[in-house]
Amino acid sequence: MSDHTDERETFHHDPIGHAEARAGMTVGELADSYGEAGIGASDIHEAVDIYSEMLNDDVTTFFGLAGAMVPTGMRAIVSELIRDGHIDVLVTTGANCTHDTIEAIGGKHHHGEVTPEGRTEREHDETLRDEGVDRIYNVYLPQEHFALFENHLRDEVFSTLEDEGAVSIQRMTEELGRANSEVNEREDVPEDAGVLAAAYENDVPVYCPAFQDSVLGLQAWMYSQTSEFTVDALADMTQITDIAYEADSAGAMVVGGGVPKNYVLQTMLVSPDAYDYAVQLTMDPSNTGGLSGATLDEARSWGKLEKDARNVSVYADATITLPLVVAAARERHSTDA
Repeated sequence: MSDHTDERETFHHDPIGHAEARAGMTVGELADSYGEAGIGASDIHEAVDIYSEMLNDDVTTFFGLAGAMVPTGMRAIVSELIRDGHIDVLVTTGANCTHDTIEAIGGKHHHGEVTPEGRTEREHDETLRDEGVDRIYNVYLPQEHFALFENHLRDEVFSTLEDEGAVSIQRMTEELGRANSEVNEREDVPEDAGVLAAAYENDVPVYCPAFQDSVLGLQAWMYSQTSEFTVDALADMTQITDIAYEADSAGAMVVGGGVPKNYVLQTMLVSPDAYDYAVQLTMDPSNTGGLSGATLDEARSWGKLEKDARNVSVYADATITLPLVVAAARERHSTDA
């Protein structure tokens, strides 16, 4: 047998270790332990490593939030990141804005079931329909909360914007954050005022490029039919691209895919520079050609990431990976500070 050791240019003598799961470990220690292992564990470790660098003050951080992150319990994580200065730009969906607002003004989401024992999924959903309950996988939302949401928009948000002419979507989310903050305090709502309120209170712009694709969009459209209220869908692009243009160093934290992911990444197409850091948390595979699963390496070919950018994609449920990555990165960041 010939010895090919000297010919292995791509081989690294870096043997796989074994992750530990000890009692009393911190989240950061667990993430460090993941670095000894392979497959998804090593991706999580790299995501923590990259995201902890993105938390530095000299990095302008764009945060993309897609999927059902607010109704499934990720709301406080994003709010805290905003309040602690770790998100400079938030791009999200109309659905997340809707569900965030519902909780801010007194509504709640509830644990539910996908298929109760003795029923098919269809039978279960027919019963929920009759009972006035909407289902998001294993989360329930009583429909009466949407009536509360509609009244809030009409009385506290849209009516205050009518005299401003065609407003940007960012201006609308800013006003929604203000209203959420004020009503939450005024009504002494037990739940925190949430993501949009935190963004308003900390001057963080919230962009929602496909807000029409949500109950928020439906309510805005209906209100516009009998009032002077209207939205300029292109107005935000100047503001967000200016932020990208002026950033000395930029990072993208992308949770989920779809419009928020592309909107975050495309901001660099009209900037002289590109993202220096990027982390993606998704469950969609890359081999379908769809954007939601596309690797961040692919984004490099478009000029959205610098050639030498640090980036990683983690393919797993974001309700599992987001808390882990954020907690471990913040632990490391606080230790290094």
